[in-house]
Order: sequence, then structure tokens, then C-alpha cells
Amino acid sequence: MRAIRRFTVRTVLPPRLAGLAELVMNLRWSWHPPTLELFAAIDPLVWRAVRGDPVRLLGEVPPSRLAELAADEGFLRRLDHALEDLHAYLTGDRWYQTTAVDGPRAVAYFSPEYGITSVLPQYSGGLGILAGDHLKTASDLGIPLIGVGLLYRRGYFNQSLSRDGWQQERYPPIDPYGLPLELLTEADGSPVSIAIQLPEQRTLQARVWQARVGRVPLLLLDSDVEGNAPAERDVTDRLYGGGTDHRFRQELLLGVGGVRAVRAFCRITGHPEPEVYHMNEGHAGFLALERISELMQDAGLSFDEALEVVRASTVFTTHTPVPAGIDRFPRDLIERHLVAETDGPARDGLHILPADRVLALGAEAYPGGDPGVFNMAVLGLRVASRANGVSTLHGAVSRHMFAGLWPNFDPDDVPITSVTNGVHVPTWLAGEMRTLLETELAGPAGVDGAGEGIRWADAERLDDVRLWQVRNALRARLVVEARARLRESWRTRGATDSEMQWIDDALDPQVLTIGFARRVPSYKRLTLMLRNPERLRALLLHPRHPVQIVIAGKAHPADDAGKRLIQEVVKFADDPEVRHRIVFLPDYDMALAQLLIAGADVWLNNPLRPLEACGTSGMKAALNGVLNLSIRDGWWDEWFDGNNGWAIPSADGLPDDRRDDLEAHALYDIIESQVAPRFYDRGSDGLPTRWLEMIRHAIASLGPKVAATRMLREYLDRLYTPAACAHRAVTADDFAGARHLAAWKARILQAWPGVRVEHVAASGLADALEYGTRVPVRAVVALGGLDPSDVDVQVVYGRVDENDELVTPRSASLRPTDARDGLFGYEGEIVLDRTGPFGYSVRVLPRDTLLGVSAELGLVALPPPRESITSGDLR
Repeated sequence: MRAIRRFTVRTVLPPRLAGLAELVMNLRWSWHPPTLELFAAIDPLVWRAVRGDPVRLLGEVPPSRLAELAADEGFLRRLDHALEDLHAYLTGDRWYQTTAVDGPRAVAYFSPEYGITSVLPQYSGGLGILAGDHLKTASDLGIPLIGVGLLYRRGYFNQSLSRDGWQQERYPPIDPYGLPLELLTEADGSPVSIAIQLPEQRTLQARVWQARVGRVPLLLLDSDVEGNAPAERDVTDRLYGGGTDHRFRQELLLGVGGVRAVRAFCRITGHPEPEVYHMNEGHAGFLALERISELMQDAGLSFDEALEVVRASTVFTTHTPVPAGIDRFPRDLIERHLVAETDGPARDGLHILPADRVLALGAEAYPGGDPGVFNMAVLGLRVASRANGVSTLHGAVSRHMFAGLWPNFDPDDVPITSVTNGVHVPTWLAGEMRTLLETELAGPAGVDGAGEGIRWADAERLDDVRLWQVRNALRARLVVEARARLRESWRTRGATDSEMQWIDDALDPQVLTIGFARRVPSYKRLTLMLRNPERLRALLLHPRHPVQIVIAGKAHPADDAGKRLIQEVVKFADDPEVRHRIVFLPDYDMALAQLLIAGADVWLNNPLRPLEACGTSGMKAALNGVLNLSIRDGWWDEWFDGNNGWAIPSADGLPDDRRDDLEAHALYDIIESQVAPRFYDRGSDGLPTRWLEMIRHAIASLGPKVAATRMLREYLDRLYTPAACAHRAVTADDFAGARHLAAWKARILQAWPGVRVEHVAASGLADALEYGTRVPVRAVVALGGLDPSDVDVQVVYGRVDENDELVTPRSASLRPTDARDGLFGYEGEIVLDRTGPFGYSVRVLPRDTLLGVSAELGLVALPPPRESITSGDLR
């Protein structure tokens, strides 16, 4: 009989064990081994059965066992120590409190998904895992950050396979009362309620759940509340589910509702209000509209003045390298939500915004853009003065992809920088490897809970015997767990016990193991390894150098093409001849990821270059002594050094089939001629000396780079702190800076058509000049009524290509010298600091001390083509 209502009955702990509840409710346990060990000690069998979920653990341990533990002095001492350690972690000064200068009072970090732990299934892939690592690392460093997201009542999905290998999805309901969450409540105990007015006199309401991620609060909005109509209750039903209207309302709730949730949280708890707002992709772009509305209502600012405040304090991170990956909504959908109904309920704050100005923020007003859509990435770039990609290569790709927003600038001048992603070391470092590194590589002050203090460079001297023991143990654990998951999968597919006997011998803990685990969009090329099935079969069954492959990944429920790729892999892996050497493990989640990235010997990544924005799974593998075998895309493009793994040559630019053939052939060749022989090349002591040498170098060269502490410090230094300082500058003295900047921009935009470079001259030019020569430059500029202080006249110089285009040029400001008849003279010099073809030009940019970046307005005045002078071959 089906129950008519579902609810959670929580455990009543003995008073002496009450501290367990506090430990469970702070997700720091998910990356704190001593607390995890404490939970496991409560009941090891139950702990394994609940797959490391401490809430379920406490619900399933019998009262008799709890009573026993309440009288166990040894356990109680461990409990007390864990509580003391947590309190010290939460209240003591950390890196930020003792080091940061001028840093933000608080940062609000918005993301549609968060991968904190598999116990809290609110993630689908890399974007969410990155967001989880961002929060954990901010906590470890003491950065005052507030996370904001949505609570999906059915998460992403659980994956299984049909008999014929087709992906099947299940959406088990998530009860927030059975998760380490608590409701955000007012002083009287009533839940905080967030409300957004929708068209047709409807209202979207949400309550706010809080997860404690160490020191960082994570606010998750939940629309499954009484008072909402069924359509509104379902807004937070599934991650990345539903059609356009559904996705739009999710993002409206995330952005607009998220800001309102932050306001309520700060009011109730006394937490400092954020000075910086960080959008992790464009999904949260509507937060800018809510903040503009607030400033117009509360501070009396105009739309333009409020926009300057928002722009100064907003950071936007783009993760997609292709336009197709960006959310785009019909313009009329946006407009309907901005126009108040005269006979409807009280106006929402959004309804005071001028619809034409809002629509302009998301308009694809560039060649090839669609005038009928509202682009969320374009919105993010227009409301944030600081934007970044997530690897050096992705930054370059993003500058080219969004160059249409700055039509007068070279792509290299587009104001999108890059901060290469990192990973949270305590989460992704396997216990055995952590013990080895902390024992062998600890600095004088030891290693803290964030993994800080590991002397990565010293990994070059790690002991071969101990390192190989760790690697063997991690591979063996993967084999054991893979067999268990494989058996579970085959049972789900309808196999009988007699059909599953082969699983006892599936995989081999002594065989070279390649891991491949990804979401399954087409560009990640799950099936590239199957391009030549016979070649792959020969690698798997090689008599002296066999290879085994463990694969995992989920396709989006609506992506039938991705599901076909999975089915193709499963069909190959079902072949009795090779199924002991290649397996597909369904239901890829954080727990499985932790097994794979530690237990594999080689991590394979073969995306279509340059469509992998970063790809952090290989970083996690590298921490554990797993060698990367990858196309030079994302992070691997900048950190591969020729000795810390292998690079698959890419054939980008060729037709798809030809490219796939060449890259698959290269993949097979590298495995056959380099990877496998090195793994099996053993000395008289049985150790693969050259393989271990490569592991040591990979750990030494990559460890300090892939750590998310490096990433967060870069965000702080290059984005958060400048944004906080800019926010203070435009809000000081009753927003005097914002008022000035808005008026100044209006004046600049009006006068700019009259700004011209009238003449450029350089003294002493010849077809060939000597290296180090200083060349005087003079420019005459018309300013169209602007003051010289409003502009920056620059000489831009450097190497040129065969088309006389400047390549990675330098720039220097020219000094004003004279004025006559409305024309202004500027002078300076260039230093011929490079040999070879050389050239220069002059440009005029707007300038103001409060301007975030000189390209912000998209305005630049250049000389007429006839004035561009190239100095020829310099010697």
C-alpha cells in the first residue's frame, strides 16, 4: 500500500551524544577525515550500508548502540575532540583574517548547482563540483563567502542501464528534513519566505534552507511550499529539467530570489552584507536586476547610476566555450515578467525597471546575433566589470567568442581574463595518498586541513616503495568497488546469478588501469576509444602489456545522442571476450569519482579542442599520482610540460571524421608504445622505476597549481578585492561616485563621434632599425569637446604578422603637449624591444579613475588606415 504522505522521523540522541548532531549538520565532515572516522566508529556495517551518509547513519543505528556509545569513554573523548576542533575551525582566524588587505567584507557566490558531497545531490557535473570546491576552499581560507543556489527536490537523476544498455533515469524524492539542512527562520521561528510576482497575477514563493559548509553558509531556495500553485511548486523540482519557461523561472528565482534570501540571512544573523557578487555562469544573471531595483528604490538612484554600482561589484565567470551552451530566452518572456499588471497584486521591485534598458543588457546586438533573444552570458558581461574564463586557453576562446560586444577592439583587448580552476585538495586526495604526502612532504608548520603546508616540489624525492604501495592499494580498492557496482548494475539489467559469475574476475588489480569519467555531451567524445574496435581490443588483451578501462558518465535525460554513445560503449563492454578488461559503471556521482580519480593509473580526456573549458577531473587524478593522457585542452594545455603525462596530438580544423580518425590513432599509439611499456617496465626489485619517476614529477609540478587555494587567492587578488574597492569608491558619500560615473559615461557617449586621430608621425623611421632604438611618436587628436583628462591616448606597438596586424602588442600612454584650433597634441616614444617585423599605431580610449577597465564602454578611436605605419624589418 502506498503511503499518503512522506515525512522524516529524526533520531533522539542521548544527551552525552548531542554533539553528534552538531557535527552532522556542518558539512565540514565531508572533507575532514577524523570526523568521518568518528562516524564510521558508530557502526561500521551501517556506515557502509548508508554509503557515508551520517544523517541516515544516526537514523538507522539502534538505540541500544547509541546507549552503549554514550557510556564509552573512549568514544566520548573522540567526540569531544572533534567538537573542539570544529569550534576552533569555525571561530579562529584563518589565512584571510591574517593576510588579506582591502578584501571584501563578504562575497555572495551564486551557482545553479553545488557538489559538496554525494549526500546532498544538488549537482550534475563539473560546474557544480567546482562550486562546491569553491565554497569549501573559501571556508578553509576564511574568506567570508555566502553561497546561493536552489534546492532541487528531485536532484539531477539516478542512472541505471536497461538490458540493452540504454540509460534510464530515476528521480527519487529528496526530503530536506532528512538532509544536513536547516530552515532559515525569523526570530519568532517562522520560515523566511521569498516571493516574486509573476505574470497573470501569480506569485512564486520559496523558503530558504541553509547548509553549513564549514564557515560558509549555503542558502538554497525551495519552491515546494504551500501557497504555490502546482507550476510554481515545481520550479525547483529538477536540476536542468523542464522547458524554456521552467528554466527561466528557475533562473529568476536563483538571481532575484537569491538576492532577497541573502538580504534576509544578513538581517537575521548579522552577517556582513556582500560587497561583491560572483555569478558562476549566466544562470544567476537576474541578480543584477534585483540589485538595480533595490538601489533605485532604497537609495533613490537612477537606472544608470544603480547599474554603475552593480557593475563595479559584480564578477562574472563564463564556463562555456560555445554559443550553444548559453541560456537564451525569448525577449517577450523577459518583458512579460518586467511589466506590472494594473489590476494585479502589489508591484514587484522588478516592475520599476525600464523594460527597454533591461532588454538592451541581454541583447545580442552584434553581427550574427539574434534580435529576438535575451542572452544570459551577454547580460553577465554587461553587468559585471570583471569577467573571466576558467583556463588560459578558455579565456582566449571566450575573448574571441564575445568579441562582438566590443566591435572596435581586437579580441586580445576584450576585457575577459582567466583564472584557471582548481580542486579542493582535502576532498579529492585519497586517504593513503594524504598520509604519504603529509608524512613525507610536510613543511615546518605541518599540513593544515586545507592541504596547505605540503612542499609539493619535494615530491621528486618520494620513496619509490611507499609510493608504489599506495598506488597499488588505490587500484585494488577501485577493482573491488567496481566489481560490486558492476554486479549491482547487471542485476538491475535483469541478469541472473549464473550470468554474473564472470564479475568475480572482472578487472585485475595488477593491470594498467585507465579511467574515463565525464558528463556525456558529444564534444567529450566518450566513444573515441572505440573508433577502431579491433585496435582497442588488441590493447585490452595484449599478452605482455594488457590495459583495462573503467568508464562512467551520465547523459542529460533529453540527450538521446549522448545516450546512444553510452549504449555503444556498454555494447562493446558486454562482449564476453573483453568484458573483464573494460567496464561501464552507471550512476556516476562524487563517491564514484573519488574512487576513480584515485584508483586509475592513467586519466584519459579526449575532448574536441578547444571545447573543454577546463576539465578538473584530471587535476583531482594528478593529486593522487594518476598520470594524465589528454588532448591539450583546458587546464592541460597550460600545465603539460612534456614529462608529467602525455598529450594526444590534436587535429582541430580538419573535417570531423578525419580528425577523429587521426586523434584515435594517436591515442592508440601512445598507449601501445609509451604508456603501457613504461608501466610494465620493472626493475629487479619489481618496481616500475621510470613510471614512478613520472608520477613524482607530476605531483611536484601540478600539486601547487591544481589546488583550489591557488584559485581562490587569484580570485581574491585579481577580482574580488578590486571589485570590493570599486564598490566602496562608487558608493562613498551617498553614491557620489556612481552618480559621477553615470553622468560621465553619458557625456562620453554623446561626444565620442567627434573623437578622431587626425595625424600620427614618428621620427627617424627607416625600413630597418637597430634593436633598442627609441622612436619618438607624436599624435594629433580631436576630442569632440571632451577634456584631455577624459581620454587616454596610447601608442600601441610590437611584432606584426604578415598582414601587418600587431601580435600581443604593448601600449604606453602619450603625454599631452599642446592644443590649437580644437586639436590636441600628444607625444611619447616606443622602444624597439623585439627583433623582426615591427609596427605601431595609436588609439584613444575613454579614461576615468572609477572606470573598471578601459574597454568597458566599447569605445576606441583609431587612425585612418593610411596613417598606420609599419617600420619594417628591425635588426
